[in-house]
Amino acid sequence: MSNVPPSAASLRGAVDLSSLVNRAAAPAGAPGAAGAPAAPGAVGGAPGAGVAVPSLLLDGTDATFSQILDLSNAVPVIVELWASWSDGSRLLAPLMQKLILEYGGQFVLVRVETDTNPQLAAAFQAQSVPTVAAIIAGRPVALFEGAQPEQSIRDVFDQVVQLAAQNGVTGHALPQDGRVGAEADGETPAEPVEEPLPPHHAEAFDAISQGDYKTAIAEYEKAIVQNPRDSLAVAGLAQVKLLDRLDKKSLDEIRSAGAAAPDDIDAQLAVADLDVSGGHVEDAFDRILSLFTKADQASKDTLRARMLELFEVVGLDDPRVTAARRRLTMLLY
Repeated sequence: MSNVPPSAASLRGAVDLSSLVNRAAAPAGAPGAAGAPAAPGAVGGAPGAGVAVPSLLLDGTDATFSQILDLSNAVPVIVELWASWSDGSRLLAPLMQKLILEYGGQFVLVRVETDTNPQLAAAFQAQSVPTVAAIIAGRPVALFEGAQPEQSIRDVFDQVVQLAAQNGVTGHALPQDGRVGAEADGETPAEPVEEPLPPHHAEAFDAISQGDYKTAIAEYEKAIVQNPRDSLAVAGLAQVKLLDRLDKKSLDEIRSAGAAAPDDIDAQLAVADLDVSGGHVEDAFDRILSLFTKADQASKDTLRARMLELFEVVGLDDPRVTAARRRLTMLLY
């Protein structure tokens, strides 16, 4: 599921954020200011050296991101690009914050709202939200798009730790707010919402935070029965179904099954799910659409249903969805 590269050499040629390094930061973005990390004193220091930060959970902006790049020379930084209108962002946020605290200073999480920080959204080439990347020694590494099962995110974070060590980034974040590890009171900053969630949405989010995807699916389905035009429930249902299908399955298991059975619809759809979750959206759509030419009518119905679900996961306004929908229409009619 992860796009984490296997070696230090893979960091070369990553997305270039250098245009943000020398930006004149606004006064609010100065080291030590609220929401900005303190100057990373452990850069170039001993392995495992402590690095003072205001918190393990920070907000990043176009104006202050040079501070984040500096920090990434000492401690791996996880960047979560999100939007208030994205149901996937709502699903992912509490889980990301929970895991960052559990890793106890091995990472700092920086959340970037794409609507108010267009330069960062463009720099990370975020084609959909949420998008998650790492920054190691000033260089970004793509991780995944969309909400993910908890174990999948843990696997990705473990790979980031290994990659950071290969690049000499071994510092340990010391949050000044005291929120670190399992003793962080179990509370994470709430995802900003402009109004309370409808009851079934709220129940679904609670279930997702506990890894209970079946209950979340049922709650979204109830919301859709009550209001078939509830687009957030439709998108949320597609996201949770994807999480449920991938839950407790390994990348190797899914890839191996797909390679061994190129004509098996279920095996190929599982690989497509994996590709979408890892940000390889075009690959996923092409895999499904390529199966149409040899599929019987029942299989075509199955493929079409999965495509429509994945369109919701990626976002109906995404240009990759528009192109795939056009191809799907031609194959169906």
